[in-house]
Amino acid sequence: MSKKYHLFEVYGIELEYMLVFKKNFKAAPIVDKLLSKKAGKLTSDVENGDIAWSNELVAHVVELKTNGPTNNLDYLSEQFHKNILEINSLLNPLESYLLPTAAHPLLNPLKDTELWKHSYSDVYELYNRIFDCRGHGWSNVQSTHINLPFFDDREFEKLHAAIRIILPLIPGLCAGSPILEGKNTGFKDARLEYYKTNQKEIPELTGLVIPERVFSKVDYYATIFEPIKKAISPFDTKNILDHHFLNSRGAIARFDRNAIEIRLVDIQECPKADIAICVLIIEVLKLLVYKKLATLPEQKKWPKEELYEIFNPIIKEAENYTISNVEYLNLFQVEEPISVKNLWKHLYALTKENIHESHQETLESILNQGTLSTRILKAVAENYYETNIKNIYNHLADCLQENKLFLP
Repeated sequence: MSKKYHLFEVYGIELEYMLVFKKNFKAAPIVDKLLSKKAGKLTSDVENGDIAWSNELVAHVVELKTNGPTNNLDYLSEQFHKNILEINSLLNPLESYLLPTAAHPLLNPLKDTELWKHSYSDVYELYNRIFDCRGHGWSNVQSTHINLPFFDDREFEKLHAAIRIILPLIPGLCAGSPILEGKNTGFKDARLEYYKTNQKEIPELTGLVIPERVFSKVDYYATIFEPIKKAISPFDTKNILDHHFLNSRGAIARFDRNAIEIRLVDIQECPKADIAICVLIIEVLKLLVYKKLATLPEQKKWPKEELYEIFNPIIKEAENYTISNVEYLNLFQVEEPISVKNLWKHLYALTKENIHESHQETLESILNQGTLSTRILKAVAENYYETNIKNIYNHLADCLQENKLFLP
């Protein structure tokens, strides 16, 4: 974002999908072929009208994103869906297709991971040297990113304060990664369970996932970026890694484009679900930013450790976890312990009048039927045979192709 925008003036949404082969359901490391087919030459980025496509760290993941900032989220689901249909038609002769959800349920990351080998590959190779990117936390983590602009320090302060407060609740709305290597992981959001520790070699990069209490650019550099630069310097001897790129908290400040990027949203079964979830998160953030729920000092005072204590069990139990920290709940005008599911229902009731009706039915289904993880586990019904898992995930791929919710 070279031009600076004010709070909630525009949005940037990114969706990541895995490519899989039809014959064996294994990850298909052919994003380069896909992008080449579309562009007519090898490239890492394709602009396709309102949506752009690009590569990721691993060769089997493609990212679709708004092509620059957009001020309208209500038509985005259709835009993304149109691109998904086009990608699947390009993948068809390559005997492959797009798989939704935040984690492939049968992937063996040690055997099935290939890094992107083209542009920017020196950065990816360095990452691989430091962290060994053949783990679930690197090669099996498809997410939705929400980019929100801020104009100056005053707007950054309000936005960062609000985002920190809502981060712990996000897996309770959109957990979508319950199964890894054919087993129930015991975590509704296994992607985030890996996210916490996949950079444990250099803990400064991810911190506690919930960002520190920093509310100005100067403080952010001193508290977050400087320790990151110091910690990475022994590994990054050629100085090729950017501190914006290295910061792996659950929400990261991008001062290079005056935006904060939220990274804790598991990608769902279809853009209709993804965009509806983004809209609800954004509307709740507006209530916080405009002090309709809690004052700015009340939002700012929460240390990352206390927010992490709420966040961590929600990774495991998602919407079924009961939050007992009443002081935290007071931020949302709730007076007594409540399940995450009912807290999101409460927040939806507060924001519903500002949510376009095209998203309301989707959100009501999710809030009533449960997170995608809950619905996947219901469909699996304790039958973890490979054929059953493949059938269910192929049904999810059909949901992506048809842009419809997965309701077992």
